Amino acid sequence: MSEELKVPTMAEYMAEGKQPEILFWVGSAGSYDDRAKKITRAFVKILNKANVDFAVLGAEESNTGDVAKRAGNEFLFQMQAMMNIEVLNAYEVKRIVTCDPHSFNCLKNEYPGLGGHYDVVHHTQFIKQLISEGKLTIEGNTYKGKRITFHDPCYLGRGNGEYEAPRDVLKHTNGNILEMKRHKRTGMCCGAGGAQMFKEPEKGDMDVNVLRTEQALETKPDIIATGCPYCNTMMTDGVKAKEKENEVTVLDIAELIANS
Repeated sequence: MSEELKVPTMAEYMAEGKQPEILFWVGSAGSYDDRAKKITRAFVKILNKANVDFAVLGAEESNTGDVAKRAGNEFLFQMQAMMNIEVLNAYEVKRIVTCDPHSFNCLKNEYPGLGGHYDVVHHTQFIKQLISEGKLTIEGNTYKGKRITFHDPCYLGRGNGEYEAPRDVLKHTNGNILEMKRHKRTGMCCGAGGAQMFKEPEKGDMDVNVLRTEQALETKPDIIATGCPYCNTMMTDGVKAKEKENEVTVLDIAELIANS
């Protein structure tokens, strides 16, 4: 990154006796995975551009425990969650924004039962809000006329009923938005959900991510847009399996907007 990104921590805000407007929950993928870090950077670029008053937990952020829960280790999930809730409540966090639908779903729906009550927002919902409030303007010629198809992340779409925000945001790229046959409620998992990301697939005719990528390729896209770091990995692997990486790019919505 040539331009310097401003990423303040909650500890810095606390030291000044201030409270940011939002806490940006980076998530494990966004912190450690090299590909997902680019999504994190793109979103921070958007936050800086729109002058959003935000902070991150930095080293104090720990895994939400989502993967442990999905894999059946409820004990580990509760340990992780309680640790995070203690930190979040100590900082009196009210609103959390994340690029990861798994973290989004976990913080929004599973943390309240353990004493963590926050207003949790997915980054596509937040970008939509920034655009509608006029805090973010998009020139919109970078992707003008490009064929873009959007893959719904399970935990954003079918899990939490959010289908419109990502599509509303994508319209601002002036791309040609195409829907796969299976989209929104009938969309299909990329194959990473439910902790499947971290194990080998079971025996079968085809990996789920390759099947989902085939459905995306039917729209003859230039770009497959995602709203989740895990979907991004799965669809990228699918594109490679189909040997289409020279023709089709997989990009997160935050990257599409940051580039615009």
